[in-house]
Amino acid sequence: MGHPTIFNDRLDACFQSISPAEQNVARFFQNNREEVLIASASSMAKQAGTSDATVIRTAKSLGFAGLDELRRVLASEMRENATPAARMARTINTAGDANETALTQTLDINQSALESLRKDISPELFKSTVKSITCARRVFIFGIGPSSAMASYLSIELGRLGLDTVSLTQTGLLLADGIQHFKQGDLLVIFAYGRVYQELNVLLDQADLHKMPKILISDTLISKLRHRVDITLPVARGRINMLSMHTATLALLEALLVGVAIERPKDSLANLESLNQIRSALSGKSMDIAAS
Repeated sequence: MGHPTIFNDRLDACFQSISPAEQNVARFFQNNREEVLIASASSMAKQAGTSDATVIRTAKSLGFAGLDELRRVLASEMRENATPAARMARTINTAGDANETALTQTLDINQSALESLRKDISPELFKSTVKSITCARRVFIFGIGPSSAMASYLSIELGRLGLDTVSLTQTGLLLADGIQHFKQGDLLVIFAYGRVYQELNVLLDQADLHKMPKILISDTLISKLRHRVDITLPVARGRINMLSMHTATLALLEALLVGVAIERPKDSLANLESLNQIRSALSGKSMDIAAS
């Protein structure tokens, strides 16, 4: 298809000619754009009170090739003028000038993101993700910008459970030093948002070269990259045209850490005990916490 028109223009042009059931789904698309980017057809159908087929049919009735193209158009529109300053300005304008409103709004946004996480990460998807992590020879975790903190956190915590991990948080030529250690049997976990930049393309190409499985954690890039990765974990970062919020991402990571510990309890506990002993040696005193 050619360059897509604005979603609202398509909706206005087609709305009267589509069925009432499709009109209901189209309104769901319009009012829940962040959810559309990451939710499956069945999840959206359940929320809209209809069938998977109607959700897919509605996307086509609006002139899109399917859900993937609809998601790409929505993501593109929502990223327009989405600089950090613009997102913060929208957040401030929405909250008004009262700090208590900021607290309520932020809690509401994060609660919605957590509810979406519960719906979109099925037990089967979660289990397969944990299995991929525990079976890997080494886990490489990529994230830049604010996501570098998430990548480093996951790397540290998995290391404490006894897994061999490397955080990749550099950009440009410095990233090559980490990528050169890729080997078959390793796993690549990627935090990526917004657009497919050069570092991301090279990471995926090199992982393919070494036949490494890949896990993508994202909101806007799921539809664009789902065919280049093995597992996609859709996680909303608040509202895309407002300040990015990472509560749901952190909740997913901590759930994965618990899942990994459950999958390999003896090794996890042994490594944590070893960590405690090293801490005691470094501090010169016992780090044991007395039982209450």
